[in-house]
Amino acid sequence: MKRISIGSWAYTIGPYADNPVQWEEVTRRVKELGFDGIELGGFPPHPNPDNLPTKADRDRCKGDLADLGLAFSGLAADLWSQHLIDTEDTAPYIQCFRKNLRFCVDMGIPAIRVDAVQPPTIFEKVDYETALKRVVDTWKVCAADAAEAGVRMAWEFEPGFAFNKPSDVVRVVEQVDNDNFGVMFDTCHGYMVACTGARQPGEKEILPGGVVELAEKLRGKINHIHLIDSDGTLHGDETSTHAPFGGGKIDFDKLMPELGRNNMGHDWWTIDLCFWPDAWAVTAKCKKAVDELNRKYG
Repeated sequence: MKRISIGSWAYTIGPYADNPVQWEEVTRRVKELGFDGIELGGFPPHPNPDNLPTKADRDRCKGDLADLGLAFSGLAADLWSQHLIDTEDTAPYIQCFRKNLRFCVDMGIPAIRVDAVQPPTIFEKVDYETALKRVVDTWKVCAADAAEAGVRMAWEFEPGFAFNKPSDVVRVVEQVDNDNFGVMFDTCHGYMVACTGARQPGEKEILPGGVVELAEKLRGKINHIHLIDSDGTLHGDETSTHAPFGGGKIDFDKLMPELGRNNMGHDWWTIDLCFWPDAWAVTAKCKKAVDELNRKYG
């Protein structure tokens, strides 16, 4: 059986940006619903490297979570103010990554999430090969640092960021070529990338076998999993709609056995309700749906 966590960002950004659910309430409710842990969105108002600047601050937060019987499954690092593709100097990005990596170590967080930062329209300004080299070279450094720190590095591909074609995803992870670096497979992003070609520049790259075929192509390269449904639409014409289970098109009975073929080195599955307008109200329903998947495929 897998341990189940949920991403805390669902309650702080998008519809919740003006009235975020506070950390203490999130942890209490997550515990009440029978979750095993939380995937931390490392930005205000929830715990992050800047509002917990000292080791003592971090030990206190980590201890409070442990006292509830919960654990961290990963960190969504706040790297979005950085430049990765549209600059020759990615040293500031690496510095920010290292700040978040130190936070992971202090907090006992086993994985750090990254993305390509810039949208797919960046290729109108930066040619593909230059962009690829900047991302790969930078992530090689970051993956080596994370490996030394004992923290897994997981890249979340999606329609809203560059390198959002199936072949892009395979190419990037193969070129970074570090056992500590892998793909975060978010099921709604996987569906949109493989089945609709959402926001792909140039000719769309849609797989006949859909999201299951994409998972097959990435077998052995997946080191983190986010579970949520997809209704085949984009949220705000930017990123995949994270539709609660039962409200989408993903056949989890076909997808989960393939995802289960990855030896990720850990036992976490994470629910992701990012940008869902009433995430707090559907959290319990999503937990029940993933519990059922866990009984069948965990």
